[in-house]
Amino acid sequence: MMDGTDRHCRYFHRLMTKRARLYTEMITAEAIVHGDRAHLLGFHGSEHPVALQVGGSDPGKLAAAARIGAKAGYDEINLNVGCPSDRVQSGAFGACLMKAPALVADCVAAMNDAVNIPVTVKCRIGVDDQDSEEALPALVDACAEAGCRIFIVHARKAWLEGLSPKENRTIPPLDYGLIRKLKERRPDLTIVLNGGVETLAEAATHLHDVDGVMLGRSAYGAPFLLADVDEMIFGDAPASVTRETVIAAMSGYVKDAFERGVRPHSITRHMLGLYHGAPGARVWRRFLSESAPSARGDILDRALDEMRAAQMPAQAV
Repeated sequence: MMDGTDRHCRYFHRLMTKRARLYTEMITAEAIVHGDRAHLLGFHGSEHPVALQVGGSDPGKLAAAARIGAKAGYDEINLNVGCPSDRVQSGAFGACLMKAPALVADCVAAMNDAVNIPVTVKCRIGVDDQDSEEALPALVDACAEAGCRIFIVHARKAWLEGLSPKENRTIPPLDYGLIRKLKERRPDLTIVLNGGVETLAEAATHLHDVDGVMLGRSAYGAPFLLADVDEMIFGDAPASVTRETVIAAMSGYVKDAFERGVRPHSITRHMLGLYHGAPGARVWRRFLSESAPSARGDILDRALDEMRAAQMPAQAV
């Protein structure tokens, strides 16, 4: 979810679920160690539980980044061994590390030694011509030996050549059975399934076989599904949250940010799918998109008014 799950997005998502664990976009260890930490790592206290996802292949730098992330207050440090983007490949990390399980294990060991919070791994089932039946267990076993107990597995291979990052999210076939086999083989580990899950009903079905389910694009594109997570997945009482209560909370957030010089579009771009599948969705998306260049702090109030106005004739019939 690079360029997606930034601090504004996570604040927005947390308004709809108190129990789901939120993950940052992947940030390189190099950036964390040498970059603007306040900008890269800052988050609102309401985001907990929240995990910092890092990318890299240098054990020393990853250990330093993990230490900085833990000091910043994150609840988990997640090493990305699954991203297939060109930018990641050029830095020799992400999905290409599936080919180097011993190096990944060294990275995990160094990070574990540096912090007292969980160090987890997010990976694919394999890359390119690897035999996934061999590649996935090899990576998991090596990292488990180094101290990792939680694995988030995207149930597709990544093709490092020939497919774009977008195509790598849809074209390689899903193999949920391989992840179920991994859980059966390593019941001592926490195995979280990722990839292709569109609904909470699907997620609930997978939870019969694995320990958790990660939602990425589906939650980003239709975020209001998160409003049912606490009830459907965690068994909590039904939430009282509505789209309008979310907008009211986010309106105050946008106004405060605007006063500090933050462009509203950097926040509202994460909210385009709030009405996905609901009446008014098109009006909502269009208003936020077209108003972005000149948006001020009251943009969400105006977007809601616009949507209500568009619905009035239908309500009056």
